Amino acid sequence: MGINTYFWVGFHIFIFLMLALDLGVFHKKAHKVPVKEAIIWSAVWITLALLFNLFIYFELGKTKALEFLTGYVIEYSLSVDNIFVFILIFSYFSVKPEYQHRVLFWGILGALVMRAIFIFAGVALINRFHWIVLIFGGFLVYTGIHMLFKKETAVDPEKNVIVRFFRKFLPVSDTYHGDKLFIRQNHKLYATPLFLVLLVIESSDLIFAVDSIPAILAISQDRLIVYTSNIFAILGLRSLYFAVSGIMGFFRYLKIGLAFVLSFVGTKML
Repeated sequence: MGINTYFWVGFHIFIFLMLALDLGVFHKKAHKVPVKEAIIWSAVWITLALLFNLFIYFELGKTKALEFLTGYVIEYSLSVDNIFVFILIFSYFSVKPEYQHRVLFWGILGALVMRAIFIFAGVALINRFHWIVLIFGGFLVYTGIHMLFKKETAVDPEKNVIVRFFRKFLPVSDTYHGDKLFIRQNHKLYATPLFLVLLVIESSDLIFAVDSIPAILAISQDRLIVYTSNIFAILGLRSLYFAVSGIMGFFRYLKIGLAFVLSFVGTKML
């Protein structure tokens, strides 16, 4: 194995080790995550990202380190907008605070897979068809303008295509069963409402990725830089959710800021 292979293997071992510690040790028992704990965990993930950025600096140089940091900051900033959607989804389904972390944990795992597919496919397309950069740029400008002027709409998960499709194949129990996603009743498998919440979370993140991935690809087309910066930002999303949900009042101008960020990045791509 070459050094690149060693790096990729080591990176993923580290990520899965941190996830195992998070769920298997620190959040083994379901509990409501207080704002203080969420802020501490957010600081931990940010510190790990900065340490990794330092590693990139010494191994790959100043330019790559700057690309990683820029990509991380943009993805982390855009994640805040997605968090508000999560809050609406949890509120709609009346999910108890102590079970929200478990949903977000499995949601993050799904997001990691989707982001990897999006990123590697996007880089491959740009390398083969450079004019796609112009399409990405135009899309980001449109998204930024649309975000600036669109009105808030209520979240209706029952109209979610994935949820409606899933209901055709597996029955859903009427009540929650703790943090379980599936249960067996009368020798029959049922999904719990918590699993439907997970499906809606995943589908909303998929839509969010369509906006965020082109923004990162505007910074760099290096698979390593784009992928790792995205992964670190996503891993901090759960802690950021619990921190932001407790101080929502400070984010009234968030959409305006994000709209200008997307429009600016899109303009740079054109």
